[in-house]
Amino acid sequence: MRPDVTLQPLDETSLRELLDAAVADADPLEVMPPVDGPAGWTAGRRQAFLDFHRARSLSGEPVETTYVIRVGEEAVGAARLCPIEDAGHAVEAGIWIGRSHRGSGVGGAVLRRLFELARAGGARRLFASTTAGNTPMRRLLAAAGAELARDGQEITAWADLAEAGF
Repeated sequence: MRPDVTLQPLDETSLRELLDAAVADADPLEVMPPVDGPAGWTAGRRQAFLDFHRARSLSGEPVETTYVIRVGEEAVGAARLCPIEDAGHAVEAGIWIGRSHRGSGVGGAVLRRLFELARAGGARRLFASTTAGNTPMRRLLAAAGAELARDGQEITAWADLAEAGF
């Protein structure tokens, strides 16, 4: 596992760094819900990114925990854990990594850490979804012992955290 990859809980200061990382190294559709308007990182889309994370993770009643993925001191993406209601101590994991850091072991290190954080938080199962074309994440989830299912281009994965390979 890469020792230079860490997860830092999101706060207002790191939120600005996360936005800078997204603008520099990701397409808006890779890192946030769609926003009407022209393509690219418009001023409105940048504000929507900030508003989205403030509402989901930094509000008085957050619905998920978001972490800034760091390689050394550099913010390179985000990871999240979101409790799934009515799923028996389960969480949903999500990850996005800037393009220039993909394929270098960052994703595996982040997924491993999310498994650890989910266990420490009392979760028994972890859910993740990805696309059929995201071969690296599919392989990581399978290596962790997750059961993968395909529905068209969507891949869903469930991992029992007590039995997971991570």
